[in-house]
Amino acid sequence: MTDPLRLGYKASAEQFAPRALVDFAVEAERIGLDAVAISDHFQPWRHSNGHAPYSLAWLAALGERTERVVMGTSVLTPTFRHHPSIVAQAFGTLACLNPGRVFLGIGGGEAMNERPALGIDWPRFKERSARLAESVELIRRLWSDERVTFEGDYYETVLATVYDRPPEPLPIYIAAGGPKAAKLVGRLGDGFICTSGKDPALYESLLAALADGAEEEGRDPGAIHKMIEVKLSYDHDVNYARAACEWWGALALPGEAKSGIEDPVELERLADEGKDRAHTRFIVTNDPEEAVEKIGTYVDLGFSELIFHFPGEDQSRALEQFAADVMPRLR
Repeated sequence: MTDPLRLGYKASAEQFAPRALVDFAVEAERIGLDAVAISDHFQPWRHSNGHAPYSLAWLAALGERTERVVMGTSVLTPTFRHHPSIVAQAFGTLACLNPGRVFLGIGGGEAMNERPALGIDWPRFKERSARLAESVELIRRLWSDERVTFEGDYYETVLATVYDRPPEPLPIYIAAGGPKAAKLVGRLGDGFICTSGKDPALYESLLAALADGAEEEGRDPGAIHKMIEVKLSYDHDVNYARAACEWWGALALPGEAKSGIEDPVELERLADEGKDRAHTRFIVTNDPEEAVEKIGTYVDLGFSELIFHFPGEDQSRALEQFAADVMPRLR
């Protein structure tokens, strides 16, 4: 790309049914966005009006409806519901179908997406981090080698081969919300993923930890792609923009309020109690210059891949106004 920024669309899998979500992503390509990312949830954050399409099936459909956008998960957990060998196979196939257009975004996961589906005990961070690191090693070996026999602490393969895969391994982006996880990104990741709307000091600590992890491995921190999901509610009617955020009330809950909750019914109840605070996690404005200024704080930190999450039910309205007013200024 000649443009220093890659601008993308976050397909809100928790909010929209699969077919509508494909249509929105196609529209995102039409207006000139460069990428589409989708989360991989088994359960959404809301029960009564939530959705949770299977990301791998959805990405295959998106690839057939689009020509240009780069696409991937933000994020998928390759450690419990998805064995890393199957992730390697699935993304190898996606990359064969869509050459040069696929990335794999992964993270340590959430209990509400793994425990209800599998009935497992949710492990502590140390184990989840170790599993994630081991999964990256195995996925990369399956993309580069044949007849892979792998004996790890958590995963094993015996003479395994992924037969359909791209000539070059796909980039692996790793999500991190704290310094320990960010250090792992620096050690292992081709890219880093985080979300906007938090304390500015957090991003500085995450990037510093990423740099430490990279330097410990003799890697260049500047070579690691830095992606951020930017939560933006831009609309000519600022009251509409603010109200559009309410569906995402769970985002504004403090960590301790939702820790350990695995039931979308209970999480929805808590989110609705605090929906008047949902807008605090978004850039909410009807002024395109203000939108660009606030988005620019993340660019100044070093994020060059901006995936925009628009909160409202009318995604076409959000995309059209963004394309007309904000995107040209960012470009």
